[in-house]
Amino acid sequence: MRSLRLPLTHLDVSALCLGTGGFGTETCGAEADALVATFLEAGGTFFDTAHVYGGWIEGATGASERELAASLTRVGGWDRAVVATKGGHPQFGDFYLRPDAYLSPEVIAGDISASLRNLGRERIDLYFLHRDDLRMSVAEIVEMMNREVRSGRIRHFGASNWSVERIAEANAYAEACGLQGFVASEVQWSLAVPNWNVTEDPTPRYVGTAEREWHARTGMPVVAYSATACGYFAEPPRPNGQFDSDANSERRSSALAVAKELGCTPTQVALAWLLHQPFPVVPLFSTRKVGHLAEAVGSLEVRLTASHVEGLAE
Repeated sequence: MRSLRLPLTHLDVSALCLGTGGFGTETCGAEADALVATFLEAGGTFFDTAHVYGGWIEGATGASERELAASLTRVGGWDRAVVATKGGHPQFGDFYLRPDAYLSPEVIAGDISASLRNLGRERIDLYFLHRDDLRMSVAEIVEMMNREVRSGRIRHFGASNWSVERIAEANAYAEACGLQGFVASEVQWSLAVPNWNVTEDPTPRYVGTAEREWHARTGMPVVAYSATACGYFAEPPRPNGQFDSDANSERRSSALAVAKELGCTPTQVALAWLLHQPFPVVPLFSTRKVGHLAEAVGSLEVRLTASHVEGLAE
């Protein structure tokens, strides 16, 4: 698997990122080890987790971080791994209770401390702020994160589910002050467009036309979560209320046609579409099956033409 250097960092990450949101709750022990070992053997190095993962189950907050760390230890993968984790998430359900000021310096410091304990590390490679809080200025946030960088607890930081406008504002402030800014945006993006509107819930974000143009102009990398659209392009098709729509059905048909032409699967076509964007995109996917992991890795061999890339998104 090829790798890429995240701009403005010293981090070399694999072209695909393995999401571990279900580690410690759904995926544990030998099952987790098989996925981690297979990913590493394929040249994968980039892993994604978060402080909140597991928080939907009583007493399981941080389970993903702990199980990922344990698995990397069991398979001997820490020397190759680049681990991204996230903090600064608002209250989630009945078991992930949070203060109203979930992005305050005190809360972020506590989240980082908890993640360091869960991961058993002294420093986090890439730390994403899981949500934005418009009540805080970008100056406050950038200064807060640079204090954490100077403390040695994190190397670099990114934005997860932030608008491109706020990322741009934050990075302009950082540049003017000679500080580190956001180095990547983790946001939902796939060939299928989700059936929700950010005006109804402004916390999750999706890459639309305006965002794609901004990323192409600035070169800011995207770590695209839900990159396979939760299996929407799988064969046979799986009903999925989050993605079922006439427009996505047409995109699925286009992916099937390209897959037949190129001798691959439509899921691989969907992942390859992300990999063929005019700026760095790292598709982030999760699975419990080694076979699905191998299919995702196979997307790196799929070569799309410019007409394929344009036609798939029509």
